[in-house]
Amino acid sequence: MSEMEFTQDQILRYSRHILLPEVDVRGQRRLLSSSALVVGAGGLGSPALLYLAAAGVGRLGVADGDAVELSNLQRQIIHGTSDLGRSKVASAEEAIRDINPDCEVQAFAERLGADNIRQVVRGYDVVLDGSDNFPTRFLVADCCRFEGVPLVSAAVLRFEGQLMTVLPGQGNPCYRCFVPEPPPPGLVPSCRQAGVLGAVVGVMGTLQATEALKLLLGIGELLSERLLVYDALENGFRTAKRTPDPDCPLCGAAPRITDLVEYDVACAIEPQV
Repeated sequence: MSEMEFTQDQILRYSRHILLPEVDVRGQRRLLSSSALVVGAGGLGSPALLYLAAAGVGRLGVADGDAVELSNLQRQIIHGTSDLGRSKVASAEEAIRDINPDCEVQAFAERLGADNIRQVVRGYDVVLDGSDNFPTRFLVADCCRFEGVPLVSAAVLRFEGQLMTVLPGQGNPCYRCFVPEPPPPGLVPSCRQAGVLGAVVGVMGTLQATEALKLLLGIGELLSERLLVYDALENGFRTAKRTPDPDCPLCGAAPRITDLVEYDVACAIEPQV
């Protein structure tokens, strides 16, 4: 698509992007030839997928092994009442295709594990993690590090959200530089236990999509050395600096993790949606 002429419909569809000097025609062509994998078609994945599709990302992958439940609909806006009982990836794929037929969709209706995640992640330009448990979160982060794929990771609980971008390569802090190991079972409540304001999830999923689009376009300043924290009750954002940990078990001077680690899903609870 990089050297192809836009159709009249595409000129109209992407006109507001093309007007931006930071994007223009070249940037839009770049998006149309790029790819993004979204792990989790839930509260974070929903707005991320919708905005990536609307932006014209040429190939979108969506990985989720769950089906749509009624309790999901308070925040997982890519699904509707008519989708109850359907595979989340099937529902998401239909919504993406309805928004933008330019997008090729690759659906992975399966749980990601050490045996299949490399094949799923490999070949994408960026991964957005919206998973709902710590084992998957660490598995995705480790895999992205080993495969050299940038990762945009977000988490939400109650009225607060967090966001970071993890770039591959030496000198860039990895996910384990920030959180070396999953927390002990029961230490962190899940959204099912503590609740979450649905719109906060929408804010963070949209920020994930924005960060991924900046990365794909090569514009702006990424959160590769910072953690962004959003507090909805105080209506404020703050950032904290992240630096490489020389003792990091994954990317430190003497790494102890040299292959994918698959933690027991039943032994960790994630503040996610």
